[in-house]
Amino acid sequence: MEPAAAADLSSRTLRFLTRQLAARRQEIGTRWRRLSAARQALLALTHLRCGDTYAQLAVGFGIGIATVYRYIREAVEALSAPAPSLDEAMRTIRTKAFVILDGTLLPIDRIAADTPYYSGKYKRHGMNVQVLTDPFGRLLWVSPALPGSTHDLTAARQHGIIDAFADAGLKCWADKAYQGAGGHVRVPFRGRRFKRWKRRHNTTHAKIRCLGERAMATLKGWRLLRKLRCSTNRITDVVKAVLVLHHAST
Repeated sequence: MEPAAAADLSSRTLRFLTRQLAARRQEIGTRWRRLSAARQALLALTHLRCGDTYAQLAVGFGIGIATVYRYIREAVEALSAPAPSLDEAMRTIRTKAFVILDGTLLPIDRIAADTPYYSGKYKRHGMNVQVLTDPFGRLLWVSPALPGSTHDLTAARQHGIIDAFADAGLKCWADKAYQGAGGHVRVPFRGRRFKRWKRRHNTTHAKIRCLGERAMATLKGWRLLRKLRCSTNRITDVVKAVLVLHHAST
């Protein structure tokens, strides 16, 4: 049985990627492939959704490992190309009352010597990704991936998120990692001993911000992102591909 048989995939998502791949084949003038565009889409989605290895997919689809690699890379590139930039995402964000900003670590398989990728916060190697969600926890935008040692506030500034919200005059809720981001980014009070009104503020803030965890769950629902084994140079494209697929399925 093919690995894809166990994949939790919607027919809408499969049709969307099939159209993307068919258009790409027509653009480059492909005449024949071992797999049809629909089967290639199924292959790529199984890899992204279930995290199946190239070897497992090669057996399941009856093709070579090198062919699996090429097909998946082509699909990821086709998906990542139309992913929205922050400026493009801001058009949607401006229609929201506020947004929630949070950072997460996408684990990677790296050795202890790879210091730039080691996150002291999570105690493991990975890539730092910044996530923006609407007030209901729906995923709006995901940043390019940076080495795991990058602090969340540094990453947000580097991607231009802080300046974008300041320029647009929009409010953003975030956790304590973003202390010092400025008045447009609302963070909880730090410390343990507070006056009652500060405790109430932190409680309300936490209830709003926890909705952003839904977006994190959405990302981690794509099992490949739970343990990435590809080159760190390709992770940004993988994240963008997942974002585009998520938007296509909703």
